[in-house]
Amino acid sequence: MSSFWISTKPNFDTNFPKCTSSIHCDVCIIGGGITGIVCAYYLSKAGKHVILLEQDELAYKTTGNTTAKITSQHDLFYDYLIQTFGESYAKQYLNANEQAILDIENIIQSEQIDCDFEQKSAYVFTQDPKNINSILKEVAAMKKLNFDASYIKEHIPLTLDPILGAICFPNQAQFHPRKYLEGLSKAILKNGGEIFEYSKVTKFSYNQDISTISLENGINITAPVTILATRYPFLNLPGFYFMKMYQSTSYVIGLESSKIICDGMFISCDRPNLSFRSSLVDGKKIIILAGCEHKTGTEPEVPNPYSYLESIAKKMDPHCKILYHWSTEDCISVDKIPYIGNFSTFYPNLYLATGFKKWGMTFSHIAAQILTDTILGKENSYANLFSSTRYSPIQNKEEVKNIVKESVQSLFLNKLSISELDLSSLKNGDGDVFEIKNQKLGVYRDENGKLYGVKPICSHLGCLLHFNSTLKTWDCPCHGSRYNYLGKCIYGPSNQDIPQITFSEKL
Repeated sequence: MSSFWISTKPNFDTNFPKCTSSIHCDVCIIGGGITGIVCAYYLSKAGKHVILLEQDELAYKTTGNTTAKITSQHDLFYDYLIQTFGESYAKQYLNANEQAILDIENIIQSEQIDCDFEQKSAYVFTQDPKNINSILKEVAAMKKLNFDASYIKEHIPLTLDPILGAICFPNQAQFHPRKYLEGLSKAILKNGGEIFEYSKVTKFSYNQDISTISLENGINITAPVTILATRYPFLNLPGFYFMKMYQSTSYVIGLESSKIICDGMFISCDRPNLSFRSSLVDGKKIIILAGCEHKTGTEPEVPNPYSYLESIAKKMDPHCKILYHWSTEDCISVDKIPYIGNFSTFYPNLYLATGFKKWGMTFSHIAAQILTDTILGKENSYANLFSSTRYSPIQNKEEVKNIVKESVQSLFLNKLSISELDLSSLKNGDGDVFEIKNQKLGVYRDENGKLYGVKPICSHLGCLLHFNSTLKTWDCPCHGSRYNYLGKCIYGPSNQDIPQITFSEKL
């Protein structure tokens, strides 16, 4: 299920090699999504010798599956910021994101990147009378911050009926993220930076102000400065970010319609949530409809999110054509503010950026500017705003309870007889966890009845996995790692597969 962005830009013009020799550089960046690439762009432009390492292909994971809204409107959020952190903090948060929009536009112009950049208004709307007051509070909050946001009840450019009210942010933007990052990657190479794909990092060590980044093929990259731009940091200690964040999954469809379904960017404040935007391809307008967000590793609010989104699309245009299905995942911190800065006081030259809560188009640029300024010894007025070493409480105690005590180890059996399991409750196309001889076994039955088994224990920190029937993946409810039905790790923080179990019999 490739996203619209990957399908319309499957490959970059430049081929990036695998790292096959040890290198010393000024800055090593781990992670080839939008945050890592923008960091590499800023630092290489400043004259630093930058190495960027990506374990798969550039911009294929979270960045390749985004909705690519470039906006300072992060759902109904500013009233929360004022109530929680005060008006001054909320104003700085707003200014940082508004500056990021300008920075993106300036980069596109200066590097002459053709990436379908468009200015659009952004709306948060509701179809539920109970949420009107929340929108009005957000409008009042924006007035306190002297931002030109307006409350709208009529003529909202989204053909979803009924819409009872919305808040509108003007002068926001959208683009094609992979086209944008292709342009940035060319600029990085022009600036003397080096980019490597299929170069998986397996170990990080720190000694006498020099980091050693070890790859799975035995190659070492050494650098005085390292940036973790992996969405979720794969290092657990001493940062303890796994105790301060969770991950959230959303579902997306792309559809072709002859009607003008939407003109702008939209997100609902209702449950299940909905998100809309449009994009042009070959002269045709594609509508990107996302939503049904839920904590990774738990059940979504609707039985089949894709079917739910398709039903919304068909109500808006019964003749629309569904072209794309995909999903996306991102990290959310306990206090809903990103972590940008030092990974830990114990590693003064190791930096990270995470917890963007699905607003990574602006936060990636905020993070890149903060980290670049820090590395160059410059002050940044927003650095303290998102300090990664700030005090934060651990997650909900119930989440901690999800961590099972058993360690990740090979199952006591390499082969298991079907006769030892009662799988009568398992439907075709679904999976579940069974227990046999005090051992957990994850079983998925495909649409044809074939069975696939895994050890359903996350290879990150040992949490019991949950099967996602829509995506056919084993998902971690503690920290959000995801594995396909064969046990291959497809989303971190884990970077290891889980053991696959083969059955001696088939149904």
